[in-house]
Amino acid sequence: MESARNVNGKCVMASTFIGYKKLIANGLKNNHLIFTGYPVVGHQGKMQTSGSCLYSPSRRIDTSCAWDPRINGLFFYESTAIFPTQKFRDFILDVKRLRNLNPESFCGVDIYNGLLIRFIKASKAYLGQTEDSVVVDFNYYRADEASTPRLYQDVWEEVEQMAFFKYGAKPHWAKNRNLAFLGVNKKYVNFKQVCSSKEQIGSPERIFRRVVRRDNVWEEGRGTSRRVCPRGSVCLFRRQAL
Repeated sequence: MESARNVNGKCVMASTFIGYKKLIANGLKNNHLIFTGYPVVGHQGKMQTSGSCLYSPSRRIDTSCAWDPRINGLFFYESTAIFPTQKFRDFILDVKRLRNLNPESFCGVDIYNGLLIRFIKASKAYLGQTEDSVVVDFNYYRADEASTPRLYQDVWEEVEQMAFFKYGAKPHWAKNRNLAFLGVNKKYVNFKQVCSSKEQIGSPERIFRRVVRRDNVWEEGRGTSRRVCPRGSVCLFRRQAL
């Protein structure tokens, strides 16, 4: 669908995917048997099973989890933004306004579970969240060739930039494109302690290299000016829709 730039086909695929997910409640079951309807009551540790694949027989490759390395099941890229709770509502309203301008531009993300939302408590950890926060994941197709744009890339570039710049969301350290880490050192009040702790414990460079390297890169503020933004480049909009 992506290589053919087939927007309608991708929207049909997304509708089918969402319909199936709703039908099976993403693997939740009532009374350990089948899904008969909400509410589903149970311990969180048993509910988060990603479509019940956690309990699939190991010999059944066709029912294995999507991340099982035997099947190469995951072919998407993931962006994750962490918002203070008081800013999350306004971000969602902006996303809805952007969607309403052209609803089919959001079909791509629906194929990969849509916008996944979870909540985390405040933490005193140096790279933790200093206040209760809302985490938003959105997954999307990525081509093998970095310069190949995804469908409606301009829309999703704007969603990302609204998250990280307009609303000051923090990036997940193990996810995201390089763009999300612009000015990240200023978003963590204890970032200097992270760097000093690295020196204090005499940690090998590889332990905190990702954190320090990303901070150093974005202090330089380098960017790219072109019509198509390669996946790992730093591309900013000169004009936004919202």
